[in-house]
Amino acid sequence: MKVTKQGSSGFTLVEIMIVVAIIGLLAAIALPNFVRSRNTSQANACINNLRQIDSATQQWALERGKKDSDEAVPSEVAGYIRDQVIPTCPTGSIYVFGVSVSVTPSVTCPVGTSLSPTHALP
Repeated sequence: MKVTKQGSSGFTLVEIMIVVAIIGLLAAIALPNFVRSRNTSQANACINNLRQIDSATQQWALERGKKDSDEAVPSEVAGYIRDQVIPTCPTGSIYVFGVSVSVTPSVTCPVGTSLSPTHALP
């Protein structure tokens, strides 16, 4: 007489539901950290772009003999940046040049003040 085993090799519905619940819990914990690190890296990249543009503006003003009250011309300042292209913010916005060349930063990120962390030169 043969004894046959009726169990099948597979996972039960409860086991699959537990695994899905654990994966969902881990994703819920990890996603906010990914978003926060993405925002921080975008802010750092934006600040570095602002520094680069500000340095190029100051170099342009120095070489052209501009005064602090003179207006910066973005097309001329671009010549002092690598590849002669003014970078854009990682969030997709375009930097706005100030009305004059001065010792303070002369460019701003239009969406930078509403983001966290802010996109502004210290």
